[in-house]
This record gives sequence, structure tokens and C-alpha cells, in this order.
Amino acid sequence: MMYKTTGDVMQGFSREHTIPYLMESGDLAMGCAMSEATAPLLMSFGRVTDEPDQLAVMLYLSAGGCAEDQGREYELAALAAMYERKGNAAEDAMIRQKRAYTLASKRYFKAWQHHNTYYGEPGTGECPDFDDDLDEFIYLAGLLSGLQALNAEIQSTSSIGVPKNIGSIVARASSCLENDKWWGAPMALKATVWAMIPGAQPEGEDAFERLAIADRKGEEAGVRLSHVFHAISATNKGDEAMVKSVVRRHAESLKEQPANEEWAFVDAMATNIIVSISDRLWVENTGHRTPLGQLGTFWDDQQKEVETMSLDGLL
Repeated sequence: MMYKTTGDVMQGFSREHTIPYLMESGDLAMGCAMSEATAPLLMSFGRVTDEPDQLAVMLYLSAGGCAEDQGREYELAALAAMYERKGNAAEDAMIRQKRAYTLASKRYFKAWQHHNTYYGEPGTGECPDFDDDLDEFIYLAGLLSGLQALNAEIQSTSSIGVPKNIGSIVARASSCLENDKWWGAPMALKATVWAMIPGAQPEGEDAFERLAIADRKGEEAGVRLSHVFHAISATNKGDEAMVKSVVRRHAESLKEQPANEEWAFVDAMATNIIVSISDRLWVENTGHRTPLGQLGTFWDDQQKEVETMSLDGLL
């Protein structure tokens, strides 16, 4: 009885206070450490009381992001080694990258499974009755975890059993969320699926036009998650100019619009991924990451002409 009471209190406190507190923080490393360290403890209370499915969505999504972030680090190490023509080092880093993405996919997929247990099978045409804004946000987080599980599995070049139709399910289920309320992210999710899956885009629609509209909503709200979807879609398309354009726009927006205080963590997460996308381009072409303080610039940018004064007449 004591364990059950403790579990109920921990679940309630985490939902009502820990998650909102974390979302107001921009410290991604702290959130990553918390999710990896506390997930076993908090999830173990499912043995003595109700399974904490909602909490699990956030814990495993965040923990999956930790593993994916590590995978991106190994990818940069591989690219740097290839730039320096160190074949063995590059191969070793790529192996570690695939292992990290395998772990990320497993964690994301757990978040997706807990999401479906709590909210019901998504994409069926029936939407859940949300209790509050946090309830809606966790639903959005669950959809994101499903798409990330598939993407990470592809990056790992292995199979952990993620359904291949998860993208189309996420696209349909995103209609349950208000696009304007959630910074354009639901439409960005849907448009990303259209861009990724051949034949998924409805007639008369343009995925990249929708992504551009979502970008503006995210910029105005100070939660620039749509930029991530836009950059990923452009990368999959092989359009480097578009990727650069999205990175530039994100950097400009950071100067123009501060992060939404209530969702600072989400905006920081978006910036972290945009920086990693910029880093990949820089490392491929120069051997090093984006220089500090120069997000939104690239190695091949034309330098602005600097007006100089002739000193000949003064000598």
C-alpha cells in the first residue's frame, strides 16, 4: 500500500510540476540526464500502481533524444575523419553512430507504444478528449516519438520492428491538434511525411509550401520546431541550398524573437538540432564544426566588401 501511494504521488507530481518546470528550462543536458537517470525509477512504479504511460512518453522521448544526440556526435567524428582521410577512424565512428541510433530507435519506439496505450490507436479518425494543454502536448510528443523511431531505425541500418506505416499514421493523427495553438508543428509533421513518403502528398498540396507556413508560425510563437522538420525534409530531398536557407532563417529568428518562456525547452531542442545540421555541412566541407557564434553563416559565403582608407597621402 505504501509503495502504491508513493507511486501515485510521484506520477502526479511529475506530471503537474516536473514536466512543466522542465519545459520552461532551456538546459537540454540537464533534461537528458534527468530522463536517463530517473526513467527506471519512475517506470518501476508501474509494478505497484497504474502504468505511468503519459510520463513514459516524455521520459523515453527525451532519453531517445540523448542517444540520437550521441549518434550525431559520432557522425561528425566520422565526417571529420573522412575529411582527413583516416579510413579506420571513420569506419569506427560510423559503427558507433549506428549503435547509438539503434538505441535511440528503441527508446523512441517505447515512447510511441506508451502513447498508444494511453491515448488509443492514433490515426483512426477518432481524436482523444484532452484534459488540458499538457495532455495535448504529450500527445504531440508521442507523435513525434513515432516519427523519430522510424527515422532513427533507418539511420541505424538495422531493424527493431518499427512499423513502416508509422509515418502515415502520424500524419493522420496530427489533425487532432490545433495547428495555430502548437506553433505550426502539427502541419509541419504532416508535411514532413508528405515529403518523405512517395505518393503520400495529397493532390494540390505542396509539402514545402506548408513547411514554410509552419516556419512562420513557429517563429512568431518563439517555438521553432517546424524549422527542424523543414531542414530534415530538405536534407532528404538533397537540396543543400534549402537546408542552408532554413538554418539561416533559424539563426535570424533567434535574434528577432526570444524563446517562448513556457516552452523554452522545445525551442532549445530545435536549436540544438539545427546546429547539428549546420555542423554536418561545415564538417563535410571544412573538417570542423560551425564556428562559435556564427550559426547561419557558411564557409562559402561571399565576404562583404570592407571600405578602406588610403594612407598614401598621409605618409
